[in-house]
Amino acid sequence: MNLNTKAAAANTYDAIVVGSGISGGWAAKELCEKGLKTLVLERGRNVEHIKDYTTANWAPWEFPHPGMMTTEMQENYPIQSRCYNFDEATKHFWVNDKENPYNEIKPFNWLRGNHVGGRSLTWGRQVYRWSDIDFEANAKDGHGVDWPVRYKDIAPWYSYVEKYIGISGQAENLPQLPDGEFLKAMEMNCLEKHVAARIKEKYTDRIMTIGRCAHVTEAHNGRGPCQYRDQCGRGCPFTGYFSSNGVTLPAAAKTGNLTLRPFSIVLEILYDEGTQKATGVRIMDAETKEVMEYHAKIVFINASTLGTTAILLNSVSNRFPNGFGNDSDQVGRNLMDHHFGVSAYGNFDGFEDQYVYGRRANGIYIPRFRNIGGKTNRTDYVRGYGYQGGASRGRGSSFEGIGVQLKEANLEPGKWSMWIGAWGEHLPYADNTVRLNKTKTDKWGLPTLDIDCSFRDNEMAMRKDMLESAKEMLEAAGLSDVGGGDSMPPPGHCIHEMGTARMGRDPKTSVLNGFNQVHAAKNVFITDGACMSSSACQNPSITYMALTARAVDHGVSELKKGNL
Repeated sequence: MNLNTKAAAANTYDAIVVGSGISGGWAAKELCEKGLKTLVLERGRNVEHIKDYTTANWAPWEFPHPGMMTTEMQENYPIQSRCYNFDEATKHFWVNDKENPYNEIKPFNWLRGNHVGGRSLTWGRQVYRWSDIDFEANAKDGHGVDWPVRYKDIAPWYSYVEKYIGISGQAENLPQLPDGEFLKAMEMNCLEKHVAARIKEKYTDRIMTIGRCAHVTEAHNGRGPCQYRDQCGRGCPFTGYFSSNGVTLPAAAKTGNLTLRPFSIVLEILYDEGTQKATGVRIMDAETKEVMEYHAKIVFINASTLGTTAILLNSVSNRFPNGFGNDSDQVGRNLMDHHFGVSAYGNFDGFEDQYVYGRRANGIYIPRFRNIGGKTNRTDYVRGYGYQGGASRGRGSSFEGIGVQLKEANLEPGKWSMWIGAWGEHLPYADNTVRLNKTKTDKWGLPTLDIDCSFRDNEMAMRKDMLESAKEMLEAAGLSDVGGGDSMPPPGHCIHEMGTARMGRDPKTSVLNGFNQVHAAKNVFITDGACMSSSACQNPSITYMALTARAVDHGVSELKKGNL
């Protein structure tokens, strides 16, 4: 190994952030704005905002194989190509599976991108606050460990983040889904409004609202507004939606305190037994394979749930023989994802004189209505689920005639239809694990991950109710030809993996405290999905952002007091 004797002097910063995705970008912004010289280490290539959104404005006919899966894509992206957002226009934002292998002990789709911005360029952009129903669930039903925080602790940080990034949505005053700081809501179309009205009329325990999404529907902090192109997975040249590349990293750079180093694979966290603190990280240059060290007073690990887990497990020392901060044996345990793939659909006769406006990059949301108290409580499963979906009007389906006659027939719009799909909570199971495999290595000679994760009886019972309730609501709304099904994708497919370095009140059963600090090394913070103690059923990214901003505020305060 190359020993750089000047590493401490030449490679020292106030703070290091590992990862530049949704939570890493927020850590960088907050640390830089608070005056800390901050190094952001990104495993993959640099992606410059706008400049590197190479396909953002391509027309369908400009692609060599529009809509087709090529042989090269099948060979190099067998896992990534399972994602709805993977195609010829976006493949450069997803990893090459051949170069980034992992081991499925049980089926698991690890969908990811190694580049500056990470999955903040390809996420679904749905943002829903958690409530105390979520933060108290573990304590009340005994699954997992009690969260060391409650909604009141996170609420001001939700507001702080929402005001900055811009969230469009409609206030609904629901205890299970707290309202946020909203810009103008996107509009439901005529059939969605009809279904929402019928649900309100037929049910007292549920509503349908427009989705809450990280799109600016009006000019906001020099960004947007959203152009209703629905090409978000290619990167947005209008900065109409939130991404690290378009929002937080530029804010960090503006301070003059940011250093960004792409192609930097973090191998391990460095630890000083004398001070009981981390001193920095050891990295490998992804292009040259040179190994070097960087040092800092405070370290944020935001490499995504599984990436963070790999770093922790690979950080072995006399103090941490089983991985950094792993005194509790909880690093790599309790892996969760949301379970989905249950959906219902139906047709509607009517609204023949109406059509949709633009390509709205958002849908509807039906918040959780199970197990939230009183008559909503079930005996066959715990926790709950919510629905996303939307209505649309397809083209005509006449295939009569040829030439002009055929073309004109298919220019006529067809019937209105609607689908809704359920997203359900996955309980934290200690034997849903991620482990290092030192026998099977990647192209850099580094250990790969063995992922052993499954859904269990509670999720299966919930899925039955998901399907029955979805069909029932569409029928109650007057749709015809209502059908539904369960495609049962494996864990990972929802791309909401979390839980492998959970927060908790007791160092014996958790990895992090209530401010996302590693119990055994208080100057190391983890605020990506790994920190989560339960999964709720809402999309989690806004919670990662709020936890990150809160953790930085606490960390910098402690640093200034001399406690870190």
